[in-house]
Amino acid sequence: MSGSRITLPNIITLARIATCPIIYWLAMQPGVQARFGAFFLFVAAALSDIWDGYLARRYDLITDVGKLLDPIADKLLLVVTFVPFYLISHRGSEIDLMPWPWGAMPMWVMVVILGRELFITLFRQYAVRRGVVIAAGQSGKHKALFQSLFVGGLLLLYPLRLVAESRGWDGMGWSVWSRFHETWVSVTLVVAIVLTVYSMFDYLWSYRSVVGIRD
Repeated sequence: MSGSRITLPNIITLARIATCPIIYWLAMQPGVQARFGAFFLFVAAALSDIWDGYLARRYDLITDVGKLLDPIADKLLLVVTFVPFYLISHRGSEIDLMPWPWGAMPMWVMVVILGRELFITLFRQYAVRRGVVIAAGQSGKHKALFQSLFVGGLLLLYPLRLVAESRGWDGMGWSVWSRFHETWVSVTLVVAIVLTVYSMFDYLWSYRSVVGIRD
């Protein structure tokens, strides 16, 4: 395992971080093309997370820098997507609402999702000062997977709604697809919230020795 040097996986992670403000800007635009751009750029960023992890494990390029940068990149991706979702869903237009039963994204969802990330980030920094580097665990990876499925689903749903409205899609095909798509978004958010809370307590329990709790 490498120490603190910059490796190819680290460079990919840094590139993912660099895409975050672009995704935010694209997601906030009213145009269809920009919103599709936000979706495709997010998918590329999410896939790069898998790619850099594979390269790090396959070629023994795991570094302490990577362990710290990767969670930061993941958290930034959440911020630059959940904040637009919250703002867009509160614009007052029906087409901007999230699928049932959500509507305008509740503030408590933002608090749970982003609050957990902030708390774990601070916990990681505290652990580093005590000589412990906390890498992503399985519960955190499962949480990140469902968060990504939700984010990707909603980023795609918004421009598809705009296209459907502008082109007058009202047939059976669009009705079935939109119902499936909206169910996907609603369910993945529920699962993501549950896993977000579970993973936080899982990390705290797994690294309880950092705060002096012994078995």
